[in-house]
Amino acid sequence: MILVIDVGNTNIVIGGMEKDQIVFQARYSTDRAKTEDEYALMFMDMFRLESILPDEIEGGIISSVVPELRKVLMLAIKKITGKCLMILGPDIETDLVVDMDIPGQLGSDQIADAIAALAKYPTPILIFDMGTATTLSVISKDGVYRGGMIIPGLKLSVEALYTKTSLLPRISLEKPAHLIGKNTTDCMKAGAIYGNAAMMDGLIERLEEELGEKATVLATGGLIKEIVPYCKREIIMDKDLILSGLQMLYEKNKNAPKHNR
Repeated sequence: MILVIDVGNTNIVIGGMEKDQIVFQARYSTDRAKTEDEYALMFMDMFRLESILPDEIEGGIISSVVPELRKVLMLAIKKITGKCLMILGPDIETDLVVDMDIPGQLGSDQIADAIAALAKYPTPILIFDMGTATTLSVISKDGVYRGGMIIPGLKLSVEALYTKTSLLPRISLEKPAHLIGKNTTDCMKAGAIYGNAAMMDGLIERLEEELGEKATVLATGGLIKEIVPYCKREIIMDKDLILSGLQMLYEKNKNAPKHNR
């Protein structure tokens, strides 16, 4: 079994995988203040809950958009399993062709998403990864990562309304009673949910015009169920896209000399 770990700004998702099957999955709040020992205790509890023995872990890989946690989590896992996990970075072979001004700026989560998408779906591909920020990745017909967009995430936008205004309340994100809100809370919910859905529909239309053909549209990340059901365009929800991509990258790199020590 291998461990695949996706570290986002809001959540850490950890999965145990055997070949391409997810055996278990857990989600934790990202806490930059936790030490390697605290994370090690947290992961030990997870192993006990899932009846996983540390020596069952052969290795793993971490994708992190929180740089300060990369080493912390690697050391935490090493304390438990004795294994050094790969860090998805410049020394990982991906074979992904990136047509951007500065390819090294592409997030590791977007790389893993793209790798899995190219293996599982027909091109061209649009990927919405909906977390703290919503990222949009554009993969052309010939499998080249063309670029994309970074958009304020759903919860980030709603929280900004609450913290930066005097009279607007903090709201939950269930569907409002009507598209046209009749009170402040429903107006905010309608704006958040239908506004984001319309944004995604509109971007898909514009990007397909630029690409010159229809695209496979994917959505992944922790907030897809809040928005995608209200989109008019067909969007495939693949919540485990990044974990699948990390597993593929681990298999590709596990026998490389620098990762086989």
